[in-house]
Amino acid sequence: MFCTLVLLVNCKGGDDTITPEDAKPISTGTVEGKVFAKNGTKPIGGAIVFTVDNKNQVYHTYSNADGTFSLTAPEGNTTLHIQTGNGLNFRTEIPVTVKRNETTSVAGKDSKLNQVAKIAYVEGSYDEIETIIANLGYTATEISYHDLKNLNTISQYDIIFLNCGSRNFTQTGTNTPGNDLSVFANLSTFITNGGSIYTSDWAAAYLVGGDRNVLSCGPGAGFIDFTQVCFTNSGSIGMYDNCSISNTAMAASIGFNTLDIQYDQPLWDKIQYHDPLFWEVLVQKGNEPLMIRTNKYTNKNAPKITVGTASNNNHMTICHHTSSGNNITITINQNAWSAHQAHGDYVGACSGNTGSGNIYYTTFHNHASGNIGKTGPILEYVILNL
Repeated sequence: MFCTLVLLVNCKGGDDTITPEDAKPISTGTVEGKVFAKNGTKPIGGAIVFTVDNKNQVYHTYSNADGTFSLTAPEGNTTLHIQTGNGLNFRTEIPVTVKRNETTSVAGKDSKLNQVAKIAYVEGSYDEIETIIANLGYTATEISYHDLKNLNTISQYDIIFLNCGSRNFTQTGTNTPGNDLSVFANLSTFITNGGSIYTSDWAAAYLVGGDRNVLSCGPGAGFIDFTQVCFTNSGSIGMYDNCSISNTAMAASIGFNTLDIQYDQPLWDKIQYHDPLFWEVLVQKGNEPLMIRTNKYTNKNAPKITVGTASNNNHMTICHHTSSGNNITITINQNAWSAHQAHGDYVGACSGNTGSGNIYYTTFHNHASGNIGKTGPILEYVILNL
């Protein structure tokens, strides 16, 4: 699919760089480089690049669609942070020396975005998101559909990709996986405690209930109520021309805002209705949403459990208030929290109101045959921003 929008992203130094909070003149230099995926060849746009001074003032910018960045930062020895999403799943830290009125270049081998998250996927019959993950240089562990019934198993992971076709008889051993209530309950608990999931096409049934897919709108056994989103199994083969990317950050990151999308299989699950207060539309064709996301799901009755890699045990995501009045989401070491708290920052993502993870649903995906075109960079963006 192809999508259109206006991009308003500052990629030159960041507001904090221009107006330090103490308003005193400081000596600065420039740090330049290019952010790559772990494979060392794929440039990554939209990554936040920042340093923190001894007063916990954050100087930040964002990488351009071609991966390049230029950051003005205070003179001295510091750590350059590169993060995508909220910084918990993918991040890199690089020691740099900023020289007054000089430009310091970061080598490409040092500015690769590292995987921190433990990622799992359930094999599907039509979607192969794991291929895109591997091509970026990252690692995902295959788990079975039946592993979703074991909360101890899935809680080891930060992200779970639920491919289209992963609820077929081959994967589930039953024609009625909609009766596997433990799968819905475990996914609900996983997300409530900070885990994130990707679902594509027929995998909508993981959200609202259903067997192989979702046939029509109505009450189901899933953990998301049909009043928040409902699907119909009515998509047809063909091209969706001139789609638009509704999310400005995504469009800025991948360098385009319109695309054409090929649907190569019939009877894909269309988004019939979504609650705009619960979901954000990322990609759409006219008024029809094609990819949606939320971080607003929470189940107050879910047990409190630890989710994800131990590598994040001493890290936390915060919303940092910049001197210009903007807010940015970053992940920091817990040891720095008290100073950030005194600065007025708060725990959690700036856009969130819970500690829950993200839920992505997409009608298009990495089908096994044919050229997926410009949907490829969109799916790469999703992987790095879950």
